[in-house]
Amino acid sequence: MAYVRRACAFLNQRFEAMETAAHGRSRDLANEDELYFGVSQRMVTARLRPAIEGAQWSGIVSRIGVRALETGLVDAVLCVQQSPDDRFTPLPVLARTPEQVLAARVNKPTLSPNLEVLEQLPGSGIRRLLAIGVGCQVQALRAVQDTLPLEQLYVLGLPCVDNVSRAGLQTFLESASDSPATVVHYEFMQDFRIHFRHSDGREETVPFFGLDTPKLKNVFAPSCLSCFDYVNGGADLVVGYMGASFGRQWLTVRNPRGQELLDLVETELDLAPVSSRGDRRAAVQQGIDAYDKAIKLPRWLAELVGFIVQRVGPQGLEYGRFSIDSHFTRNALWVRRHHPEKAEDHIPGFAKAIVARYRLPSL
Repeated sequence: MAYVRRACAFLNQRFEAMETAAHGRSRDLANEDELYFGVSQRMVTARLRPAIEGAQWSGIVSRIGVRALETGLVDAVLCVQQSPDDRFTPLPVLARTPEQVLAARVNKPTLSPNLEVLEQLPGSGIRRLLAIGVGCQVQALRAVQDTLPLEQLYVLGLPCVDNVSRAGLQTFLESASDSPATVVHYEFMQDFRIHFRHSDGREETVPFFGLDTPKLKNVFAPSCLSCFDYVNGGADLVVGYMGASFGRQWLTVRNPRGQELLDLVETELDLAPVSSRGDRRAAVQQGIDAYDKAIKLPRWLAELVGFIVQRVGPQGLEYGRFSIDSHFTRNALWVRRHHPEKAEDHIPGFAKAIVARYRLPSL
């Protein structure tokens, strides 16, 4: 674990070296798609048919984990179950059965020490591992993978922004949901609304623009406010929603290992090409200023803005760029204000190129 601490993504940024080691090259900054979404061999959108019952969306990530075990591709899957005492408290495990993988379905949007379970590898008999994780976890894993007693490592990545502590999550739920005690999972979706699923099956939606920004502005972890790996650039295969139309998942294959993982489930997927529509730039600039001033809109106005943006705003890959631009500009400003001495080295080149397209508030 000492290696993991030294490899912390928030202490040592090494995107180019990580991408080159994992994929054989770093992203092409002259290619607009790679500038935003990282090294790519293939990008598609998909739905799993039939969906896994109880999955957050259709269950593509869980099905890949199950198939990896069933086919013998790996001996174990590093995934995150939930604490028996609290549905949002993460419990990292080395799953050895499909049932253990399925028990990890649904995101836990709180900080999770996934790599702690690597200490269990020596003597476990695990020689081939599938690790599922978010960007900061994958960066640390890539930095230490040569020290692990493994013959093969596959990495299935999730796009990720704005994790919180368990206490921070509670603050968010209480400020945003009409029934925080019954929320099972939630996601910020492409229709510019937060979708909450409740334990009774009810779905509640809240417009992005209706959040209590003054209350929530400082609830996110400092690590997340200094992160520029939204798209999980070190993973072999990435599965998320940010670059897909509403109701579908966005998949990016970064290297041959990523295609191996996709091969496990491709015949079970309803596949479609990626698409893009709209122009994000004005919305991003307006959002920068609104967030910095911690503006809170009245609910009726938030609903109206959400209605309009949902119909004329960015969709598909352009929505993904909207989300990346919004978070990179916010995070670059946060780093420059709170750690100006580290900003030049900490903010990677691709993020600088994106941030430079916008006007940021003064430091």
